[in-house]
Amino acid sequence: MDILMEYKECSAQVVQQALPDPPSYSAVRALLARLLEKKEVGFRNEGGKYIYFPLIEQSEAQHSALQRLIKIFFKGSRAKAVNALLEAEGDSISPTEIAELERTIARIKRAKSKGDKPC
Repeated sequence: MDILMEYKECSAQVVQQALPDPPSYSAVRALLARLLEKKEVGFRNEGGKYIYFPLIEQSEAQHSALQRLIKIFFKGSRAKAVNALLEAEGDSISPTEIAELERTIARIKRAKSKGDKPC
């Protein structure tokens, strides 16, 4: 998906070439077929070659990937995922990023105390 987001549209061959340590061409086609089934990717036929393009916004793709990562590696716990990231990257987080995290946590706390759904 990252490659399709970056290129906007491209063939399976271009996707394969853009991947580090690329799998076989048939594996790339199989992955694109799964994305087509999920309606995350569309295609058009251009001179006998399929040209693929994303059907979802990058933010939606990011959210979906993040949800899967949290489910698989952190048993669905967002707190465990955030804590793992902070532990691994804590030394490299800038004061500006820390302030942003603190504002987000404060906003969520306010929404929870009011019974609102956090944004």
